[in-house]
Amino acid sequence: MTHLNRRHMLGLSAAALTASALPAPAQLVRGNGRIIVGFPAGGPTDTLARRLAESLKGSVADSFVVENRPGAAAKLAIQAMMEAPADGRTILVSPDAMFTIYPSVYKKLAYNAATDVTPVTPATYAVFALAVGPKVPATVKDVASFVEWAKANPSEAAYGSPAAGSTPHFLGELLVAAAKVQLRHVPYRGSTPAIQDLLGGHIASTITPIGDYVPHVASGVLRVIGVSDRERSAFLPNVPTFAEQGFAQVIGRDTFGCFMPKATPAPLAAQIAGFVAEAVKVPATRDTLRAVGQEPFTMSPPDYAAYLDRARKTWEPIVKASGFSLDE
Repeated sequence: MTHLNRRHMLGLSAAALTASALPAPAQLVRGNGRIIVGFPAGGPTDTLARRLAESLKGSVADSFVVENRPGAAAKLAIQAMMEAPADGRTILVSPDAMFTIYPSVYKKLAYNAATDVTPVTPATYAVFALAVGPKVPATVKDVASFVEWAKANPSEAAYGSPAAGSTPHFLGELLVAAAKVQLRHVPYRGSTPAIQDLLGGHIASTITPIGDYVPHVASGVLRVIGVSDRERSAFLPNVPTFAEQGFAQVIGRDTFGCFMPKATPAPLAAQIAGFVAEAVKVPATRDTLRAVGQEPFTMSPPDYAAYLDRARKTWEPIVKASGFSLDE
């Protein structure tokens, strides 16, 4: 939810300088490494992890394999990373919600998001969007008209999200508060079933990563009507932001970042941040990531830790105001 600014750009430059001052990659090669992902193969987080596994060969390990540990809302993957040696050969790739929103959502967590992990760097970010489908009249083409329709049709007014407790879930809560409208939240197990129900006319709207919508926009069956970032998305440049439409409170993004055990030495974390920054600049990697709706975005480990801390503080009152919580 916190956004890129000049200080972050400077932080990225500092990370690059730090990495250049550390031992050359060849001096760090030792054995095999793993990249842990808390989601099944094939999703955007997994796609990012596999690109990084290829790019990081010969950096801090001879090779990397991707280890998918789905379940328990990615907490199994986080636990596996925390229990690994802090030698740079185990990296968790995860959306930042596990470290920014989860501390406010879950009554108990087996980890402290601020102290039990080492944030290394984001690799990419994704923004979200509100779309409506055939359940909503074709005259609804912006957020204001959707709100009007929802107020007139309270029994049909709902939005789907990829999961309860996710960033899209709480972006919907922000819209509810800003527009003073009742929208029932319907959580799904991922974006795909949510969009299938949207296309099938079973649910009025969805909030998911914007990249999920791109393949369906040309058909005209769904209409993307609001983007959750400060600026319009390069993926759908004709779709205005919520802020442009008078709903400035509805803003947020997820970074997809790299995390390591808390005892990881700072120079090693900076080294790996530099490797990741170089990896996402490679045109083939950048194009693969953009195909799943992600844009390259990196910074130094200290800046990423500060970024996540600000995001935790921002999301906390939003989650509390919603009244939503989950047991561990």
